[in-house]
Amino acid sequence: MSDWLVLVLAMLGACAVVVVITLLRHRTASEDEDPSETPDVIEYMTMWIGVIYAIVLGLAIAGVWEARNAAQDYVQTEAQALHEISERVRVYPPDVRDGIRADLDAYVTYVVHSEWRTMAHEERVTDRGTELLRQVRADVTDYRPKNDFEAQAYQPLLDQLATADQARNARADSTGATMPSVVWWGLLTGALITIGMVFALQIRRTGRELVLAGLFSATIAFMLFLIWDFDAPYSRGIAVTAEPFLSLFPGAGG
Repeated sequence: MSDWLVLVLAMLGACAVVVVITLLRHRTASEDEDPSETPDVIEYMTMWIGVIYAIVLGLAIAGVWEARNAAQDYVQTEAQALHEISERVRVYPPDVRDGIRADLDAYVTYVVHSEWRTMAHEERVTDRGTELLRQVRADVTDYRPKNDFEAQAYQPLLDQLATADQARNARADSTGATMPSVVWWGLLTGALITIGMVFALQIRRTGRELVLAGLFSATIAFMLFLIWDFDAPYSRGIAVTAEPFLSLFPGAGG
């Protein structure tokens, strides 16, 4: 099922629940009930519950959005470091240079076509990808520079390798969910309490009030969907892509 279809169904479901409960409550209400006589303390509590929950939702969205941007940065950093290695080895002899570039292409191709699917479905990187990057490291570190010009390029190559390895490890750590389960329980419980307070205000069955209550519930459902969608940076609707690898290594897309 598409993530956007889930969003639409969640928003429609939230609206439907509010409308149905309101209609049922209106039918079961006593004849002498006056909705205009809502105690001031209930209105005050409802206002503060809504404000607090809005702050919590805002912090949650900011957290998962920041985590998603960080995941995108890890991918960009890794791809750029590997590209720098591919360009800097031009000073090496042709056989060494071509061997390093071939192993780099093999690693990038594997990441784009195989490891990315594993990250999306299993939320982890693969041992095969680690082995391919280790092979690139062996290619670079095992070569002994023959002159000063090659020696000057050697240390920068090691620095770029360390950067790529660090970015890969950070990418591996960011494949899972960002929000702890206890936070999700808090968000869902807060949504139920916040929407429940709408009924504590004794809303009536007028079209305007039903529309506003439905939109209020649908907005909360939409915000929770955004948090859920951003919570797994590599596997859901608005996911981090392998575009940095493809743009710097065009041959990997074939």
